[in-house]
Amino acid sequence: MRLFAAVLPPVHAADELAEVVDRRVRGLPGAEGMRWTGRAGWHFTLAFMGEVDDALVPELTERLERAAHRTQAFSLRLRGGGHFGGRALWAGAAGGIAELRRLAERADAAARRTGLPMEEHRSYRPHLTLARTRTETDLRPYAAALDGFEGTPWEVGELALVRSRLPVAGVAGEQPRYETLVRCPTARPAVGGR
Repeated sequence: MRLFAAVLPPVHAADELAEVVDRRVRGLPGAEGMRWTGRAGWHFTLAFMGEVDDALVPELTERLERAAHRTQAFSLRLRGGGHFGGRALWAGAAGGIAELRRLAERADAAARRTGLPMEEHRSYRPHLTLARTRTETDLRPYAAALDGFEGTPWEVGELALVRSRLPVAGVAGEQPRYETLVRCPTARPAVGGR
């Protein structure tokens, strides 16, 4: 099965982002030609594992649970936007970015220790993909439309192991489908802690 570890925004954060995207971004010229991700697919990928043999999932789950438990819960919020070249538009994050990076490193290490072949380490850039394009597109106006957006903070209290099913080829409008298999809670901060 095709798996990844992620942080999932809560409903209120997704609602805030959806309102801004609908009001400021989706009405821009050319937006109708982009492939917009559905809210059900909004997430911050921590580690993409790709195809994982079913027999490895229990060990992977145990290792992800330990990785999450070694991480204190932290605050995060959706903020602004950006793009990767002319192919992907995304919303950014603010708040506990160092903690989010640490959680991503731990999820990657958990997958490696399970024996999964992971991609080469790259600098982690937290992003939530909003849309993709089939051809090179100037995404700067779309990203600029998200300038100044600051979502309400929430506490990241878990890492999710998510299964993704790719869209059926040739079916117009088909989106990837996501299923949360496991929710791994983070450690709670000590009383009186930050």
